Amino acid sequence: MKLAKHITFRLTDVGGILLDGKSGKYWELNPSGALSLSLLLDGEPSDKVCRRICSEYDVHAEEAGSDLQKLERHLRQERLVE
Repeated sequence: MKLAKHITFRLTDVGGILLDGKSGKYWELNPSGALSLSLLLDGEPSDKVCRRICSEYDVHAEEAGSDLQKLERHLRQERLVE
């Protein structure tokens, strides 16, 4: 997964920010969403991202997997990633 050309991503103290350089629209990610996106952008497979989220945030694998699928779907729907 990689960011669309017009999108920038920055980690913050409270998660992360995605900014669309064309429209000026932005999206805030909570800490687990920001970590998930960072790992995906680094080329990590979804199953490894889920395991990391489970260990860092003490969530069940089913919940982490569902949340990750929702995040990936939203990123694609908004054309934030290619």
